[in-house]
Amino acid sequence: MITRRVYSKFVLTMMLIGFATSAKAETPKAQLQKTMESVMALTQTFESEQDFTDNKDRLKQIILPRFDFTEMARRSLGNRWRTLAGREKEFVAAFMQFAEASYMNALSSYRGEKMTYGREQVDENLAEVDTQVLGRGDPAPVTYKLHLVGDEWKVYDVIIENVSVVSNYRSQFIRILQTSSLDELMKKLKEKATPD
Repeated sequence: MITRRVYSKFVLTMMLIGFATSAKAETPKAQLQKTMESVMALTQTFESEQDFTDNKDRLKQIILPRFDFTEMARRSLGNRWRTLAGREKEFVAAFMQFAEASYMNALSSYRGEKMTYGREQVDENLAEVDTQVLGRGDPAPVTYKLHLVGDEWKVYDVIIENVSVVSNYRSQFIRILQTSSLDELMKKLKEKATPD
C-alpha cells in the first residue's frame, strides 16, 4: 500500500519532470515569438521618442537574453578568434556594447510593423526560424539562426533580406584588422556604440 508521503513525493517528482520536459520541449520558434511579442507589446505603448528612451532598460531586459553575444562575437571574428590569447572576454564586452547599440537603434525606428512566423527548421542543437516584417512597403524577410544553450534557444545570427549580420560584421572586422590592431578594432566598436 502506498503511503500519502510516498504518493506526494511521486506526484511532486512527476510535476517536476513534466515542467522540465515542457520547458525543454518549447520550440525555437515559440521562444523567439514570445520574446518578440513582448518587445512589440511594450513598444506599441510608446507615444514619443522619450517613451523609448525611458524604457530602454526594460527593452534590453526582454530582448538581450535571447541573444548569444559570445557566439556572435566568435563567429564575427572568424579565424582571428584563435589569436585573442586570453582577451576573449574583453572583445566580447566591446562587441556586445556595439551589437546592443545597433539593435536598440534599429528598434527605435519601429513604427508598429507586424511580424509573421514561417518555417522552423531544427537540426539537433541548431535551428532556423523564418519571419517576415510587414510594414508599409514589401514584406522584409528575416531569418533567425539559433542554437540551444541549456533549455534556451539563443540567436547567434540574423539574416536580413538574405544578408547575414555576422558575415557582414566579419567582413568589416577583417578589413579593419588588415591595417589596425585588435585594440583599434575594439576602440572603433566602443565608439560606434556611444551616441553622438
